[in-house]
Amino acid sequence: MRQVGVYHNPVLRGFFPDPSIIRVEEDYYIVNSTFEYFPAIVISHSRDLVHWKTIGHAITRNDYIDISSIEDSHGFWAPDISYHNGLYYIFATLRLNDNPDGANAEPIRRQVVVTATDPKGPWTRPSFIDIDGIDPSHFIDDDGRHYMLLHPGARIVQLDDSCTNTIGEITTIWPGTGLRCPEGPHILKKDGWYYCILAEGGTGYHHQVSVARSRNLFGPYEQNPNNPVMTQSDPNAIIQRAGHGKLVCTQKGDWWMVYLCGRPNHGRFTTLGRETALDPVQWKSDGWFTVNNNKGPSTEQTIPSLATFVLKENIIDDFSEHALSQEWQFVRNPDNELWSLEARPGHLRIITGNALPGSLRMKNIFLRREAHFNYRAITCIDFSPDIPGPEAGIIAYHGRHCFIKLFISIQKDQINIPGRCIKAVALRNDMETLLGTAMSIPDGPLFLKTEVTGHKRSFFWSADITKWILVGEENDASYLSNEGVTIGKHHTGTLVGLYAASGDTGCQIPADFDWFSYEGLEK
Repeated sequence: MRQVGVYHNPVLRGFFPDPSIIRVEEDYYIVNSTFEYFPAIVISHSRDLVHWKTIGHAITRNDYIDISSIEDSHGFWAPDISYHNGLYYIFATLRLNDNPDGANAEPIRRQVVVTATDPKGPWTRPSFIDIDGIDPSHFIDDDGRHYMLLHPGARIVQLDDSCTNTIGEITTIWPGTGLRCPEGPHILKKDGWYYCILAEGGTGYHHQVSVARSRNLFGPYEQNPNNPVMTQSDPNAIIQRAGHGKLVCTQKGDWWMVYLCGRPNHGRFTTLGRETALDPVQWKSDGWFTVNNNKGPSTEQTIPSLATFVLKENIIDDFSEHALSQEWQFVRNPDNELWSLEARPGHLRIITGNALPGSLRMKNIFLRREAHFNYRAITCIDFSPDIPGPEAGIIAYHGRHCFIKLFISIQKDQINIPGRCIKAVALRNDMETLLGTAMSIPDGPLFLKTEVTGHKRSFFWSADITKWILVGEENDASYLSNEGVTIGKHHTGTLVGLYAASGDTGCQIPADFDWFSYEGLEK
């Protein structure tokens, strides 16, 4: 039984990696990486640091940035949010595909800057700073000068007042402690000290946060003798992969750190991806700080002494609004001509004129983050194709090389008569497996359901939602995880949602989704 006055990590569950946080008066904002998903760079709001609501994205328009050809886990990396004189800033890396022509080709890592007067947007058209590196962050010194920090280690360069052009050369102020992958640099100024905060050790099971300080922005920096200030040293703990942190001070003077983490799902498979955790910071008499008293990530923690921020959990999306919920994400830029909330009011209509989910050309997959190891997702779909090829249904998606889909399509029976069927198909590192098929499906709207328990996933259909019929099962879906993907980069989490596609047929048939529900089954 959960105690009153405590919260449980992570505070942002599911695919919410690389957190950056600010406070503006009584409001707190976090931004997280979205990689190939669109709209890009998710923005969340809270007033108590524990309960968070998605309020928008930094890049929402196809004509601002085209990431339609971006490979899995490329795209928008490690954003940073800041605030100065009434203006919000978000810096991020746009990771493009590797150059086939080698090092002399165009840059593959560009730094992106957008601004807004309201964190909900609208945000400006992105500006680019073409300095190679990842994980840019924004620091404004007491004299009003703007700086950008960038990996490897902590490199720094001054920016002009628009934060779109550099002034002078970039220089390294602290390379880190010597561990691999020194990245995610932030500068915090407090009591005359510049604290340089780095993520080190790689974003896997040896991740950590390290700190150094100096009286001068450009150094030299002395290392904290008690580094790391955050890491997970217990291989059996619930929370692993702890690192990439940033500090925030509450309006009451208390300090906290948000950092990324991952929760293994029955083994070392973080199927939900990297998440965002929160722990208190303690400042010591010698001017250094610890996080959670050097105990590592907490699973249960005393809540901050802030006003309660009440959020209503929306289990069902009935598509009755004129705009999509902020929880939905597309895979890369959507084709806005092939989906609508207006064509059939109260429904999400997806037209099947898209490539299949395993293709880089697939556009309109509507996804929301999985936030539980155990959950059920159900939809009501009206879809009646008349030729083989088009398909529509539910999909659990980790990337185009690893997913499982439950869908309606057309298949000929034993006497060569085409009829509506339902299939469950898994793609495991590009190896396709048929999990089951249901034939002789009646006309009219149908209900599709997936139930998830750990790595086991079961798929059902129903004509009236009172009697569920099993289509197929996957007993080990651990490949829907960072550790289970063996092709390309894999920094995201598993998302679940809806899709319609027609593959090479190009056939355009409407799939009308009446509603979609997602219900966590964990206590």
